[in-house]
Amino acid sequence: MAIIQFIEGINETVIPEIKLTRSRDGSTGTATFRFNNPDIIQLDMQEAGDIQGMHLKDEEGELMTTDVSAKFSNGKPRGIECVYIIKSPTEWDRFMRFMERYSETNNLSFTKAK
Repeated sequence: MAIIQFIEGINETVIPEIKLTRSRDGSTGTATFRFNNPDIIQLDMQEAGDIQGMHLKDEEGELMTTDVSAKFSNGKPRGIECVYIIKSPTEWDRFMRFMERYSETNNLSFTKAK
């Protein structure tokens, strides 16, 4: 099972839009996660704690980024955007294993850009 958490112990149920980029030589890349109205910004979650980062958890362990920013509309939080930086081919492989598990857990599919 693969999950995403912004606060330890609280699973995010909103499925993000995820965009991947990769360097020409395949050694580095980025994954940008965009969550529209995620659970963590709802009013009933205000007492749950502060967002310390985005945690990607599966049976292999945890990947984490602190590059997390809220998106606002008319002064109200509407979404969260997170960027996970991939710094090596090994990290890319690990990230893709997480994404395969996350996709299976949430019945998602991969669409390659044209």
